Amino acid sequence: MLDFLLRIANLCRKELLAILKDPASRVILVVPALMQSLIFGYAATYDLSNVPYALLDQSHGGAATELVARLDGTGVFHRVATLRTQADIREVIDTQKALLVVQLGPDFEQRLAAGQRAPVQLILDARNSNTAGSAAGYVGAVVERYNAELRSRAGMAPAPLAVESRAWFNPNLETRWNLLPGMIAALSMVQTLLLTALSVAREREQGTFDQLLVTPMSPLEIMVGKALPPVLVGLVQSSLVLLVARFWFGIPMAGSLFTLYTGLVFFTVASVGIGLSISAVSANMQQAMLYTFVLLMPMMLLSGLTTPVRNMPELLQMATLANPLRFAIDLVQRVYLEGVGLSTVAANLIPLSVIAVVTLPLAAWLFRNRLA
Repeated sequence: MLDFLLRIANLCRKELLAILKDPASRVILVVPALMQSLIFGYAATYDLSNVPYALLDQSHGGAATELVARLDGTGVFHRVATLRTQADIREVIDTQKALLVVQLGPDFEQRLAAGQRAPVQLILDARNSNTAGSAAGYVGAVVERYNAELRSRAGMAPAPLAVESRAWFNPNLETRWNLLPGMIAALSMVQTLLLTALSVAREREQGTFDQLLVTPMSPLEIMVGKALPPVLVGLVQSSLVLLVARFWFGIPMAGSLFTLYTGLVFFTVASVGIGLSISAVSANMQQAMLYTFVLLMPMMLLSGLTTPVRNMPELLQMATLANPLRFAIDLVQRVYLEGVGLSTVAANLIPLSVIAVVTLPLAAWLFRNRLA
């Protein structure tokens, strides 16, 4: 048993030296994870902070002026044009000068004075449907608050029903609070899968694979020795993204590090099983990289990171069951934001274990088959 562990430790040392001795490799292991964490944290957001809009005020009354002032005072909406006629709307929308146009009809003031409904029309550029929908929601909230104040001034009773929202786990509804915890798993998977897929393929291409076979190591020991270094690298990269999310962006972590890293170990082992299977069937590094990138994009899209799995067609929902990233993202987000324990995330640990149990023996079988 001791000899077994020593042989694996020696192979792991060899693999880590091959990765870390090259200065370019050291940079690739650290810099991309940090850069992508910062880019996703700052750029990949659905939060509205600068919405250009145009105003078509055909009323020119005091109420319309007050409503527009409230819109401008949010700090989110910035007026880029004041239109005179409806014909001007097409130009500002078509040229993407404005995301939306707020139109107040000529009878806006009279309707309010008479206690009637005074519509506020929004013309949206829905080529970016998510942003347009969010902007419409913001405008609706401003109008609702103004409407409540008008009723209060008139001495009227407030509306019998009122919606009061309270957001759990993300009180300010910031996109990065949802995205960055998921990136703890997603960004590490890219390097883990790629390193594992290239491990055996690199040996074949450099001509050192035959030398590895004449060592007193069995195929199982070679596979284990090839698997452990990518697991360590994946955990280190997850830690880098975790540090960026926690201390750079200040996203508080509600759960325990033990639960988080337990889930990450299960996820990384499952990813390594997929990577070793790719490596076993690849004749060279070019094939290994090609197969890896062919798999990565569908796995990212089917992970639930940006779009909920429950909104996908049933066939694709079934396909996500073979995707370890789906369960890892759900696990990390729940541990990080909700603070759940191991018993709660067991529903994610079980499928990750199943994927690892399937892919690692498959990789071993493919590995032995290639040796024959």
